Amino acid sequence: MVTFDGRAPGTPAAVWSADSRFRDLPALALRRTGRTVVVAAHPDDETLGAGGILAELADAGHPAEVVVVSDGTASHPGSPTLDADALAGRRWAEVVEAVHELSPGSTITMLGHPDGGLREERDAVEADLRALLTDGPPVDQLVATWRGDGHRDHRIVGEVCATLADELGCTFLEYPLWLWHWATPDDSRVPWDRLRVVELADRSVVRKHRAVAAHATQVRPLSADPRDAPTLHPAFLRMFDRDVEVVVAQEPARPTLTGEFFDATYDRHDDPWGYTDRWYEERKRALTLASLPDRRYRDVLEVGCGIGVLTALLAERADHVLAVDVSGAAVERARERVATLTQVDVQVADVADAVPAGSFDLVVLSEVGYYVDRATLDRVLADLRARLAPRGTLLACHWRHPVDAYPLTGDEVHRVLRRTTDLTLLAEHREKDFLLDVYGDDARSVAQRTGLA
Repeated sequence: MVTFDGRAPGTPAAVWSADSRFRDLPALALRRTGRTVVVAAHPDDETLGAGGILAELADAGHPAEVVVVSDGTASHPGSPTLDADALAGRRWAEVVEAVHELSPGSTITMLGHPDGGLREERDAVEADLRALLTDGPPVDQLVATWRGDGHRDHRIVGEVCATLADELGCTFLEYPLWLWHWATPDDSRVPWDRLRVVELADRSVVRKHRAVAAHATQVRPLSADPRDAPTLHPAFLRMFDRDVEVVVAQEPARPTLTGEFFDATYDRHDDPWGYTDRWYEERKRALTLASLPDRRYRDVLEVGCGIGVLTALLAERADHVLAVDVSGAAVERARERVATLTQVDVQVADVADAVPAGSFDLVVLSEVGYYVDRATLDRVLADLRARLAPRGTLLACHWRHPVDAYPLTGDEVHRVLRRTTDLTLLAEHREKDFLLDVYGDDARSVAQRTGLA
């Protein structure tokens, strides 16, 4: 647990500047297009931690949206000059002035949750932020206070935004504030491996300096009374008078798994996932087949066929099945399994490189989406959609439990699919262990397709 006095000087900015790790932080290429939302736990966080980012995005022609979660009324408890309502009004006006200085085109939303009480209102905070982020075009970049900043409100906002960024599949950046105050460069809690700098133009530095000054209640005394002292010490503020913004980047993405990974897996086990002998797999296949809205299909594409157990069952309901897998070892075993099924063609293919040509009225993406990184998944899903015939069906089924070696989780795969597809969700099955979603270019239900409704 971190404890600190925010009105004290804290670690001098010069101590950080003298450390070679700080001076040599790698630069981050800030995304300057699309929709960016900057979330602050308190009024002034957006300026101190992300003011330069706001200015840079404004100059790029893509001003960010600003969301301030709390009302800021805990900065001067017991002030003889301003009561809570007056202080909240003053701090709102300061945010407006500061953001206008940085990015005149930015919208500002004040959620008004109690300063210092975000832990108790976490569910409401998450609901408010989710509503904002899902209203309008997709969010491309979310920027929020850092979870490890040592302030409870910052932690809550950072954790909630991390969850929402994961759901939305967008870039997520966090900005530390109090870290520079209570930590020293050798503190083990400093995330050196993830710290990055966003380089700022001179005009952005100047605008940020003016924007910080706009938060008058925080940088100047309200009166001579000690209870009205500024909350931010001048020595602490020097940490933010720089030509860079320092952010905590996401964990490095795990790379897409290659055919060599799966060939090695099949070298160790004939049936590494227990397709042939586990009741779990048998039951899941039955649910998969029962979830398909049509009795028969003309052309089926099965991505990630493995040793061909589901392939053989799909063949019973199809005129032709093209089953592909990145592993040559898996394809050999699948070919042996379906050798007598003339309507099945099994090929070695890596959809991360190219989706097979053709038009398919059923595409099955079963236990394979989490093997690729996010950018590759986006491309694969778009390519599969392009291969789907009119009135076609796409089925996705994935294991939910995280696996360290996999770039994504099953939940992430299904969130991305749901967020990006223009197909209608026809059926969904949720269990603790797996997700199964069926999408269609034909929105009719099974009863409607068969004349019952």
